[in-house]
Amino acid sequence: MKIQHALSATALLALSGLAQAQIDPLHVRSMAASCSACHGTDGRAQPGMESLAGANKDDMVKKMLDFKTGRKPATIMHQLSKGYSDEQIVAIAGYFAAQKK
Repeated sequence: MKIQHALSATALLALSGLAQAQIDPLHVRSMAASCSACHGTDGRAQPGMESLAGANKDDMVKKMLDFKTGRKPATIMHQLSKGYSDEQIVAIAGYFAAQKK
């Protein structure tokens, strides 16, 4: 019986970790809103800027992580990307990938 309780407790701990790992969609939308000054509302940029709406999620994640680590030079993105965790970057990229072009 004690083993069963221990297994149940372990399962609950694992599930609570998964729940904490997910980011609230409204929070993701709020983080993505900070990109609108350069990349447009919902990622649809004005001519001359890179649109993010409908872009490939994996490509966006790679670019952001490259900015964050300094592998990709930038004027401001290298600083902005450092303000997000890798998990947040994945969530923001997912948000923009889901937007219509």
